[in-house]
Amino acid sequence: MTPALILLLVLSADPRGGTGTTDCWRACQRHVQESSLRAKVCQLCITGQGPQDWVLGLALVKPVPLNDLRSALTDEDWRVRWAAVRAEAKVRGVTEHRALAEWVTGLQPSADLPACITAARAAAEAGAHPTAFLVGAGEKGPAAAARVQARKGAIREALEVELYSEDAGIRQRALSHLATFLKEPPARVVIDAMQGRPESSDAAAAAVLRDYAESKELSVGRMLVEVAQPDNQERINRLFAVYSQELQALQPELTSGDPEKRRPAVFKLRLYGPLAQRELERALQDSDSRVRQSAARGLAKAEGLTLIQAAGKRFTSGAELAAQRPWLEALAHEQNCQAALLALAEDVKQPVAVRGEALAQLPECGEWRYDRASRVLPFLKEARPPLRAGALRALAGAGGEAVNEAIQAGLEDPAPEVAVAAIDTVALKRQTVLADAVAERLGSEHEEVRQAAAHALERIGKERHVRALSECLQKDPAPAVRVAAAQTLGLLGGPFALSALSEAAQKDPDSHVQHVAREALKHLGFNR
Repeated sequence: MTPALILLLVLSADPRGGTGTTDCWRACQRHVQESSLRAKVCQLCITGQGPQDWVLGLALVKPVPLNDLRSALTDEDWRVRWAAVRAEAKVRGVTEHRALAEWVTGLQPSADLPACITAARAAAEAGAHPTAFLVGAGEKGPAAAARVQARKGAIREALEVELYSEDAGIRQRALSHLATFLKEPPARVVIDAMQGRPESSDAAAAAVLRDYAESKELSVGRMLVEVAQPDNQERINRLFAVYSQELQALQPELTSGDPEKRRPAVFKLRLYGPLAQRELERALQDSDSRVRQSAARGLAKAEGLTLIQAAGKRFTSGAELAAQRPWLEALAHEQNCQAALLALAEDVKQPVAVRGEALAQLPECGEWRYDRASRVLPFLKEARPPLRAGALRALAGAGGEAVNEAIQAGLEDPAPEVAVAAIDTVALKRQTVLADAVAERLGSEHEEVRQAAAHALERIGKERHVRALSECLQKDPAPAVRVAAAQTLGLLGGPFALSALSEAAQKDPDSHVQHVAREALKHLGFNR
């Protein structure tokens, strides 16, 4: 086996280069005539950044191998041809655009297609149309641009073939270049390319548009809706059929009981936009906050709106909290979230529960402005409990004497949802100085307050609180409260905790309480 063949096999197996590296090596071997020069420049196929590097390397050789550069102008890869033009420009001391224009116009019209394709793709790679790209190409620029435009149909056909390549990179670059060259949206480019092609190739067409949308963080469904016309509806429906199958394949993850599986599945729905409307609407009601937020963002993208615009549209509907919560949760992670949430909270036209939740979401907003506490504190004087509760939750990230006094007062609030908000805020802030006050709430008449207090003591509880938690585990009538007490005792430990947990593990009338008590005992090192 020859050294060249061994290297070719190595290149083929290279995970970085794949077939691109192999093609680069073959092109270099084909165009560079002198063996020692081949050995020098062809190694750039391994160490360089693309198939053009070896060509550009020729411009640095003295004397410049002009025959090799001219040979590279005939390569089947436009990147190699463009690199040869650039290398020649460097050798001649002219601009790359001028060298390109002179190459295009120096050929017979019957033989200029490869040069025109090169010009079109080099321009598109720079984000420009050939006419604009060749403006600064000297006196040959306008003529070269006209030659490229005259070849528009042939260039289009050549690039449309690449849309169906097995190589995803080739497909994506072809679509991007076609859209720029034709001044058409990518979705229209794909739909037009489907004309006259069999339905068996629809999966490839759907894949190139989907991959493009994903790379640009767009919605493929929205892209298709925006270019839909009566004359292309049949081809759009064919693409919809492919995407419907892909959506169906996501159903097991979307309906999984594990939120870790639902989250990426719902995130993928964003890519399909309007096509996944039903799945996204269903995900808005998911038990997991991150799934709900992802669904809200997906619906906004499906509508062609920013999240703030889409949320604003919902907030004008006057819908109740269950429908608005996902939008509030997502809004809390947007830029200018504090201003948006406070504006909602202060809007008296909004339902009280929505205003309260807007306040409660403020701790999730990473943007902290100086006026947050001053605008939140007045809500503590509101007669309606949801607003007082929301204000207390909003103060989780605030400090100061006024804030601490407000939280302490909230612990004694007669409204259970306000007391729960105060307890949760104490736990989040780890205000151990208020631990005794929280422990006193284990005797509240309201189940939700007792449960919140038992949970809060996981974070702020001390050994002196174990007796009260043990009594709670033994005597509280609500299973949910006993579960919370068992979990906290499993962390605090001590003789009273062991006794209460052992009794609950054996005798509690609720099987879930028994299970939690056993797990707490295991955590304390007692396997039963």
